[in-house]
Amino acid sequence: MAYDEGVAQRVREAFEGREGVAEKKMFGGLCFMQQGHMCVGIVDEVLMARVGPERYEEALAKPHARVMDFTGRTMKGFVFVDPPGFEDEVDLEAWIALCERFITGLPPR
Repeated sequence: MAYDEGVAQRVREAFEGREGVAEKKMFGGLCFMQQGHMCVGIVDEVLMARVGPERYEEALAKPHARVMDFTGRTMKGFVFVDPPGFEDEVDLEAWIALCERFITGLPPR
C-alpha cells in the first residue's frame, strides 16, 4: 500500500479524541473510517476526501482539489486534494469536517 506516513500521522492527530475512528488499507492507500464509513484517505501524499454528492462541486472549487479518477472513472462524491490544499492544520481540519458532515448523514453501520 502506497501512502505517505507523515500525512497519515497528521490525519491520525486530527482525528484524535473522536470515537469510532479506525484505519483500513483500501483504495491503494490508507483510509480512515468513522462509524464504519470511509471518511478520508491517503493515496501517496494526496488526501482523498469523501464529501458526498451534494457538496461535490463545492469541494472541487476549493484550491488544490481535483476529480478523483484513479480507476479511470470519476468517483462522484470523492475528491483528491493535493498537499498544498491541506498544508496547514486548519485546512486539514476543514477537509475532515466537510467529510464528517457527509458521513453523519449516512445510515449507521
